[in-house]
Amino acid sequence: MGKAATDRIEQQLRSVLPDGTIERIRVLEYGDDAGVEPGNTALRIFIDRAGRPETGQADLEIVQAFEEAYTAEMRAVLNLLPATVGWVEFVPGGPARSAQPHGPKIRIAVGGVETARPDELTSVMTRLGPADLAVVDTLITAGVATSRAEVMRWALGRIREHPAYAQLQARVREIDELKAQF
Repeated sequence: MGKAATDRIEQQLRSVLPDGTIERIRVLEYGDDAGVEPGNTALRIFIDRAGRPETGQADLEIVQAFEEAYTAEMRAVLNLLPATVGWVEFVPGGPARSAQPHGPKIRIAVGGVETARPDELTSVMTRLGPADLAVVDTLITAGVATSRAEVMRWALGRIREHPAYAQLQARVREIDELKAQF
């Protein structure tokens, strides 16, 4: 994302929240954070600490107070964002949180492509090592899928289509029948 686009987004975001609420905004691109998918960006919005110390308890209080005070504004922020933004994260600011913030935060997913009705889907979280993540991201870059979730659905669909999977299902049913006999 270019500097002009970044500046425009920052100006729009600052216009939604009261002056002094946002310390700074960092645009994250693929490679900046493991949660950013190829072709997407994300926003890490640092909340002003208002003089509070940089401690875990203060961070939790900052995040809770921000969420209570600005829920509607956070929703408005989402409406301002381009389609390439995958998520927005609100974290307490300060020098210690600059590089890679850990601890209390609010992360809101902006979009996503689903291939089934939401009531038919089950969320599954997994952790991937560098080699597996590289495979997933290569499939996205190659155009096989548009997101990491879609790659996982695609891979499972390929397994489901394989003749050996039908045989595996039959064996599982046989094992279930044997277990029932005990």
